[in-house]
Amino acid sequence: MTLRRTWFGAGRGRSALTVLTAFTALAGATVVEAAPAGAAQGTAVAPGVVYRQFDIRGARGVTHAHVLTVDLRRGVRLGLLRPRAVAGRARISALADAQGAVAGVNGDFFNITETQHPGVRATGAAVGPTIVSGRALKAAVPDGQRFGPGLPPGTDTTEVIGVGADWRARLDRLRLVGSVRTPAGTLALGGLNQYALPVGAIGAFTSDWGGVSRVRATCGTDTERAASCSADTYEVTLRHGRIVALAGRPGSGAVAPGTTVLVGREAGAQQLRRLFRGEAVSVRYRLAASGSRIPYRFALGGYPVLRDGVPLAGLNDTTSAVRTAVGIAGGGRRVFLLALDGAPAYRSGLTIAEVAGALRSLGAVDGFSLDGGGSSTLVARAPGATRVSVRNHPSGGAERAVANGIGVFTVG
Repeated sequence: MTLRRTWFGAGRGRSALTVLTAFTALAGATVVEAAPAGAAQGTAVAPGVVYRQFDIRGARGVTHAHVLTVDLRRGVRLGLLRPRAVAGRARISALADAQGAVAGVNGDFFNITETQHPGVRATGAAVGPTIVSGRALKAAVPDGQRFGPGLPPGTDTTEVIGVGADWRARLDRLRLVGSVRTPAGTLALGGLNQYALPVGAIGAFTSDWGGVSRVRATCGTDTERAASCSADTYEVTLRHGRIVALAGRPGSGAVAPGTTVLVGREAGAQQLRRLFRGEAVSVRYRLAASGSRIPYRFALGGYPVLRDGVPLAGLNDTTSAVRTAVGIAGGGRRVFLLALDGAPAYRSGLTIAEVAGALRSLGAVDGFSLDGGGSSTLVARAPGATRVSVRNHPSGGAERAVANGIGVFTVG
């Protein structure tokens, strides 16, 4: 595989300066020829944020990469780009401008279609866990309910990338820990603002969810996304800690602040049927990290491809596609946000194994794959601009509305 770096100014035109760099996708992946002295090193988007482009020759041909290098020691931070509702989608450019980000990329895979369940609306909600401003926003769906390519061996839907309270980027897993306390005893909480609940579970929906129907949460199984929707469901609405409504199936409409809707399927539905209007019920939950004890400021889902400088075993090395990925270096202080170009000339893309190699050649020690294909989007402000522009060509011909993303923000 050959990496051809071409440095660009604010526009899309190529400069005359090119540097050829070679690396292998799986073993080594090291740059063997550095840029000559005085070579342009990309375009400064903000202090500590540099945008650059280069070609990569993969197994299926040449693809074009767009990369943001973010130095978190230089007065910039990363944060979650998201619509107002978990069950909602928006374009990354619109989210970046609305939240004041200077750059960003698309994020997690999401519930994009529901052709398997006629009459059930796709929610647009992300697959994995999400934390915003230190607050748990949603938990992960069961592995069999995810959208996107197959997971690497040993990984699951709880995998996240994010930034901790120490302002360092890291990979981890976030699992839901929650309970529903009722007069008859404590019940396990198996879901939080997610489009698919485990079979037999109880899930909580808060005002973060939005107005989309909650029926999708009771469709499919833990191993088969296309399985039919459950016929054994129940819903309980709590307002300020008291049951105010009961229903035989999940409803729709916005969940008001101070209100929590509990949705149960199978065994979970049977447990909820034992509750009565007016009873006091409390719901508690958090997203617990498997590794670091440092809480996340923000986190979103995807899956790891590189750990401690080594590509994960079993990465797919046959299917090429347009990709978005993140690399971490410098002890979590330096981050690479990468999105491939979807223009017809480059649409062959890279395999996941090649993505891991590309991240490592950039200097990443840890790497994480995000949603790709028509979702792959990288935005950044041009020098002097107050709004971002889309720097790659989305493969669908136009920017796709997505569930969330990673934003780059200046501090102060």
